[in-house]
Amino acid sequence: MVKGVTRQVILVKSPDPRLFEQAIFIVKEEALNRPGVSQEQVIQQAQAAANDYLKRSRAWSDREHGLTGWLWAVLGAASASLVWLLGFVVIIL
Repeated sequence: MVKGVTRQVILVKSPDPRLFEQAIFIVKEEALNRPGVSQEQVIQQAQAAANDYLKRSRAWSDREHGLTGWLWAVLGAASASLVWLLGFVVIIL
């Protein structure tokens, strides 16, 4: 269903097309009507927001991969210790 509402939209092309093609920002109606706010400033803010999102998602992804390796190492050591401890208890009993 299509409503009769017109919105101004800013499309920001992605600097890294592996993640997404473009970001879509819906501009508030009063944003461009404010004194001292130009269209160029609104576009720059949209580009900055898209770039900030990419930086944060890359940092989180890098952290996640590093944490996964450490997590597997800890789980492996804990499970090996548990197997050794259970074997030791069975031998004593």
